[in-house]
Amino acid sequence: RGEVTLFEELAFTLDRGEVLQIEGANGSGKTSLLRILAGLTPADEGTVLWQGWDIRERRSEFHGQLAYLGHHLGLKHELTVVENLRAAAGIQGMGGAVSRLPGVLDKVRLDHRADLPVRALSAGQRQRVVLARLLLLGAVLWILDEPFTALDAAGVDLVRSLVEEHLEEGGVVILTSHQAVPLGQRLRKLALS
Repeated sequence: RGEVTLFEELAFTLDRGEVLQIEGANGSGKTSLLRILAGLTPADEGTVLWQGWDIRERRSEFHGQLAYLGHHLGLKHELTVVENLRAAAGIQGMGGAVSRLPGVLDKVRLDHRADLPVRALSAGQRQRVVLARLLLLGAVLWILDEPFTALDAAGVDLVRSLVEEHLEEGGVVILTSHQAVPLGQRLRKLALS
């Protein structure tokens, strides 16, 4: 970041059904690494490969298989929950996914808030809208920056169960969290200093 080297000589491989938790103190480069892995920030050196190919060479194909949850949730506050999710599906070229909206909203426990504008939701409920977007878009790779932020105990359990289900279905998850992520043998950790 700027003139500071956050990490170097970093290499790892993940298989389907695996989750990588990136750990480190604030400012250690966790978010920067996630943004590099998502193809949102270029790395100064090195290559990010997805299924054996450089993500820079097949950017749109890679982004079609990626769901990214960052610090900025990417929600339009004046739109309702449903309108935000329909827009996300449309942008991804997945208009047909809208038929799954009722089930997705029920799963993240927002079915009773579907027609409210996002500005009327709590921070935890907004986080659940983004979780609904993950489910709706059906991406293989989830990159999640602090997915437990602003969630109550039930929300934390929800994220954990969604990640477990995604892994069972052959998905891949890379996340940061200052909380323990109890996902058993599927969990690998990478510590940034």
